[in-house]
Amino acid sequence: MSQTTSMDQSPVMPLKNSELGKKEQVQGMFDRISGKYDFLNHFLTLGIDKGWRRKTIQSLEDITPKQILDVATGTGDLAIAALSLQPERVTGVDISEGMLAIGKKKIAAKGLENKIQLQSGDSEALAFPDQSFDAVTCAYGVRNFGNLNKGLSEMSRVLRPAGKIAILEFSMPKKFPIKQLYLFYFNHILPSLGKMVSKDQTAYTYLPESVAAFPEGKAFCRLLAENGFTAIKERRLAFGITSLYVAVKSA
Repeated sequence: MSQTTSMDQSPVMPLKNSELGKKEQVQGMFDRISGKYDFLNHFLTLGIDKGWRRKTIQSLEDITPKQILDVATGTGDLAIAALSLQPERVTGVDISEGMLAIGKKKIAAKGLENKIQLQSGDSEALAFPDQSFDAVTCAYGVRNFGNLNKGLSEMSRVLRPAGKIAILEFSMPKKFPIKQLYLFYFNHILPSLGKMVSKDQTAYTYLPESVAAFPEGKAFCRLLAENGFTAIKERRLAFGITSLYVAVKSA
């Protein structure tokens, strides 16, 4: 993996002593926890992550997108939620075959194969022509990119002019006592519960570390602007523990 600036390449890695690049480490990590991911996702957020996904999809209603790309789709929860917009097709890409396998089973069980296609794909080298999609979404994936600027640039490239991007990502609460309670839960309780259920030594320790290192808020909005997006809005949800970024691709 090529060298990048600190803004492009997060110094936080799932495995501290591995020679693998961040992309390969993240892929392996999600493959290992894929079977427990959905349960932990809903359990550790007390189920409110479902509401966050609904708000993400609702932010796209005004453009009535027909072709939607969900980057870092994981097990497909956001791709499935996107069907409320009645698109022609939702395409989900992810580097983790383990996560995709769970997602494909879920979609088949719901009989949604004619509406949602999940496929292996690198968010930093999307295998789609320019301007292929009306909307691009990503839930809790950009934090894991090896090269954040490259990933955002690719999302911009495959989006049509005036199309919209909606990105959901963890953020840091600012106000007392929410910030202090959040940090205690995130740094002490969540890693222990995650490790106990997933049996993975690293995934739920990496989570709070990667959130702390992510350029949230105004810094992330600047990155979106640098990659061809305008009308950028950040909406902080649940007292600021997660943020929804919505932007429009420059015409």
